[in-house]
Amino acid sequence: MPAARGVASRDGTAVTPTLADLLAACSLPRVQARALLAHACDRSREWLIAHADERCPPGADGRFASLVARATDGEPLAYLLGSREFRGLSLSVDRSVLIPRPETEALVDWAVDRAPQGATVLDLGTGSGAIAIALALARPDLTMIAVDHSAPALALAASNARRLGARVRFGLGDWWSGLPDVGPLNIVLGNPPYIAADDPHLRHDGLPFEPRSALVAGSDGMNAYRAIVAGLPRRRLAPGARLLFEHGYRQAAAVRALLRGAGLVDPFTLADDQGHDRFSGARLV
Repeated sequence: MPAARGVASRDGTAVTPTLADLLAACSLPRVQARALLAHACDRSREWLIAHADERCPPGADGRFASLVARATDGEPLAYLLGSREFRGLSLSVDRSVLIPRPETEALVDWAVDRAPQGATVLDLGTGSGAIAIALALARPDLTMIAVDHSAPALALAASNARRLGARVRFGLGDWWSGLPDVGPLNIVLGNPPYIAADDPHLRHDGLPFEPRSALVAGSDGMNAYRAIVAGLPRRRLAPGARLLFEHGYRQAAAVRALLRGAGLVDPFTLADDQGHDRFSGARLV
């Protein structure tokens, strides 16, 4: 039973359920149910806990039932709530963008530590703007650029940047074609699609609801890296510019080989917090 739509009184008439009634009748895990009910009520989860014995606000039970049905169908919580936390920031997300993952925060951490003062940094395939916005806020001295091939994604990223007060310049286009007219790039970051088209994981864990173009990159998951490396605009990169990309945990050697093949030097790989090889990069001579 997804949600209690009414509780019978002694005379048989329907009584608006309490918030506790709705949670008790919900089959979802309690933490998830509480988050959805708070969202349906347009209140915080703290408010929900403090007011659990109160009657449900008008219309909220219907909204909650709809959210529970979508969650039961496998839709990710971030889409249902319309937001996802990334490096302490609340980012708006919808089905036009990939949901930011915690492991991607390592790209931002690396650039925060490595970017020279006043550097120009590019986020390739920005999606919700997570990388670019987090880096712009952590390092206000940087000139932050972000591009994406999806106009809806770019509009959402720009909205996130405005709301959070991050100075980011956006460009619409497929990889390098979206790069606006800026000075030489010192650092290029990105989380391109890297899942193979026939990967069975695409059928699970909410991935069917995320944009396929942000997940899938050909039969081996490497097409995006090939396109990025093939189109590398050396004249737009500063001497010694560094590139670092997220990838699947079995793709490190292949990504490093692509970078070496393009004439980049000092290839390296970084592990995520689970010990998996997840990020590889190199340096322009």
